[in-house]
Parts: sequence; structure tokens; C-alpha cells
Amino acid sequence: MIRLQILIENTSKNCPELESEHGLSIFVETPKKIFLFDCGHTGLAWKNAARLGVDLTQIDFVVLSHAHYDHAGGFPALLNHVVPREIYTGENFWSEKFSRAEGSYKYRGAGFTAADLKNWGVVQKICRDVLEIDENIFLVGNFERRHDFETIPEKFVRGAEKIPDTFDDEICLALREGDGVAVVVGCSHAGILNIVETVRARLNLPIKSVIGGIHLADASDERIAKTLAGLKNFGVGRLALCHCSGEKVRADFLTTGSVLEI
Repeated sequence: MIRLQILIENTSKNCPELESEHGLSIFVETPKKIFLFDCGHTGLAWKNAARLGVDLTQIDFVVLSHAHYDHAGGFPALLNHVVPREIYTGENFWSEKFSRAEGSYKYRGAGFTAADLKNWGVVQKICRDVLEIDENIFLVGNFERRHDFETIPEKFVRGAEKIPDTFDDEICLALREGDGVAVVVGCSHAGILNIVETVRARLNLPIKSVIGGIHLADASDERIAKTLAGLKNFGVGRLALCHCSGEKVRADFLTTGSVLEI
């Protein structure tokens, strides 16, 4: 059995004793490993962990789905509780991220650097295509973009040149679920259908569940309908969503404190 617990998410309506923020962090326990998938924004996730009785010192490593502040920004605060040996990211994780609004740019990056990691004694490991951690845990990146309607908002840019952000730093987690896998995503900027199709092709396994954020909060009804139809066509049986997914998506919704077993 694999157990996932949401340490922080945008809402905490089912657990009013917990705090919430715009961000995501999931505590994952597998038969052989205990780790974090994303770290939220500010470190509130670690306060929630204490309230939930989650022992952060058990963590073997951290996976960061991408370099946006709401998924990576809480990592420095984690070091007050545990210094993980390794951090897994995608390529180009250190390309600074911004969002554009009304002609100005706002920094949206992780808030720490590769030099910081070295100073903290944390080793960065990069997932390029598929990285197998053990028989239950896979990381997948460099998603093939086959679904043209899964576009990225123009407001997202990166680097000193402020070029359009293609989110080639984005990775996802695939966990063994029966004869297939559950795909755990942070924001799915690359498009959830692009992600699911890439995972299915690379691992040659069916996708049983999609868990996390699929970035449809501001999507049109047409895009939502196409996405849900595509997931159904891929055989996805369970959607357990949160963070940036949007309430118009028909799915089970996770909140801060939620527990999911696969």
C-alpha cells in the first residue's frame, strides 16, 4: 500500500485546525521510501505536519514538480526540521520564473539557488525522461506535447530575456497502483493529457489515477470537456484533484489534511 497525505493545499475546509495557502505539498509513504512531493510556498506545510503527527525526519528525499514558488518555496523552511539527502527536479529548474501583468513582471521562482543547495549539503538529481527510484516510484519529465489545445498562458515567462515559459522543468510522479500507476502532478502546466500520455508510453503501463493539480481553474468549458474526455479515453478511473484544478472539473477534491491510499 502507498499512502499520500496533503500537508498543504489551497483549502483546509475539512480540517479547520490546519492552515492553508496557495500551494501544494504531499507526504508520501511507500513500502520502501518516505518522501515529499512539493513543499508549498511558505513553510506552513511543516506546521501542519506537526499538527497531523507527521514526522518529517523520516523523509528520504524531496521531489519538486517545478520551480514555481507555490511548489518549491517552502523547501528552505523544511531545513529547520530535516535536511534531505537529495532533491529531485526536472531540467532547467534554475531558469528564473516570472508572471507578466499590466506590463510588469513579478518573480515567481523557487527563492533559492543551486549554490544554496550546495551550501546546505543537499544533492540535486535531475529527471530528464524517466527516472526509476524503486519498483514503486518513477519520475517522468520532458513531456511530449501532442495535444495542441493544452496551451500555457502567455503571462508565464522565464529567464532574463523573459521568454515564454515552456515548463520544461516540470516533472511528475508515477506510483505503482495494481497493474498500472497513479500519476501525481503539481500543476500540469505542460497539459495533463500530454503528461498522462507520456507516462503511459514511457512506462508501458495503464494510468489508474490522476492525483494533484491539473491547472484548469481558469480554463474554458470546452477545454475542460476535452480534458475529461481525454482522460476517460486513456482509461483513468479516478481523479483526486486539488490546488489549481478548478471547481468546474468533475472529480473528488482533496484538501489540506486529506489522506489517499493506493
